[in-house]
Amino acid sequence: MRHDRLPDGFGVRIDPRVRTYSGGRLLVGGTPTRLLRLAPEAAAMIGDGYLEVTDPASARVARRLLDSGVANPRPRLLPSLEDVTVIVPVHNHTAELNRLLSALRGHSVIVVDDGSDQPVRIPDSQGSRRRVTVLRWDRRQGAAAARNFGLRAAATEFVAFLDPDVVPRAGWLEVMLGHFSDPKVALVAPRILAMDPDSTLLARYEHTRGSLHRGRRESAVQAHGPVPYVPSSALLVRRHALLAEGGFDESMPAGGDIDLCWRLDRAGWRLRYEPAARVAHSNPVTLRKWFAHKVVHGTGVAPLGQRHAGMAAPLSMPIWTAVTAMLLATMSGWGVFGGVLTLIATLFRLRRVFAGLDNPTRVAAIYMARGFSGGVWRLASALCRHYWPVTLLGMLCSRRIRHIAITLAMADGLADWFLHREPGCLDPTRYIACKRVEDVAYGTGLWWGALRTRNAAALRPTLPPN
Repeated sequence: MRHDRLPDGFGVRIDPRVRTYSGGRLLVGGTPTRLLRLAPEAAAMIGDGYLEVTDPASARVARRLLDSGVANPRPRLLPSLEDVTVIVPVHNHTAELNRLLSALRGHSVIVVDDGSDQPVRIPDSQGSRRRVTVLRWDRRQGAAAARNFGLRAAATEFVAFLDPDVVPRAGWLEVMLGHFSDPKVALVAPRILAMDPDSTLLARYEHTRGSLHRGRRESAVQAHGPVPYVPSSALLVRRHALLAEGGFDESMPAGGDIDLCWRLDRAGWRLRYEPAARVAHSNPVTLRKWFAHKVVHGTGVAPLGQRHAGMAAPLSMPIWTAVTAMLLATMSGWGVFGGVLTLIATLFRLRRVFAGLDNPTRVAAIYMARGFSGGVWRLASALCRHYWPVTLLGMLCSRRIRHIAITLAMADGLADWFLHREPGCLDPTRYIACKRVEDVAYGTGLWWGALRTRNAAALRPTLPPN
């Protein structure tokens, strides 16, 4: 039986994107956007946006804020580093492994040699306070099996998984460990950045928009959320939670990390992405290898669609947004008229939802505009990424579709660059070029995986009513 009460001293901070009304009793935000109503006593506990757990009542309010997605954790308690074992699955990456081990001084490490051509030999660690155990298989069984082997061999409460081609930065473990003072948290992931971002064009792109990069904002990890999953290249997990869920699925050559995140979430555990903890990842070597990696990543979606109904959909948007976008895209008088009527009907429906606010019409209009613009952006991105073969076919058949598709591709690329840009990042032209090549690679893998499994679940969008 799990005891899920947050400990005294644990804090939560209202997310800066959340809007408060009526003296803090009504909060609008989260993913998906929701209206959270608090009792006056609960609102008074939050004060300037921060709540510290001091008793059962404040613990209940803090839990509700966290589970609603309107607040982020601010733990003050820190489990011991001695309670963590680092597991490194390796196959023929001796140089990378030695580089990683040199950064793991003072940690207990289990290296799982997954059938390397030459057995792994650990260099002398005298004076490093590093404790390294090597477990070897004579025949390669895959990274998922190697991680599970190390998981079962560990004896500590927490386990960190690191691939040999990553190097953690100082303080990475301490930042993530604090989250486990919440007894419902089973997994925390760091921000993964390029190891040498200035070396090549691809490295500069991967530094800001790589498939391992989950962004700059802290977040809960949830399907269809801003961070739907985190990669297995660097993870910190609660060992007994992972064992209870059977560990990594060894039958999945791709997408196993996504499957693990969704299984843990379905079991009632909480997962967090913590960008303050940073891990560097080796840069891609060649365009060919980079492209092939993106294709493989896409092929893993079809098995996920079979296992997790509706969660692997390439596009999720409210049905009113989809209907409005299609009507306006016709560029006809009746289409525009129908789109405007749909927006007006949505505005009145949202106004009833926000009826308890001071100016419900204004608030409803703001969130309707945000919802529609966000939905159109997701649609444009999906047409360039997941559905690019369909978009290409339409471009070949119609000049109007060709003009619309090119405009959407440029607008989506510019918006994506603006959102993810960082100092020293690529200029918009090269960024958009890299983004579109990545989208073609991922979309190719997505369609190939769907054809290979003869299952269209990974291609089918979801259109919830709200």
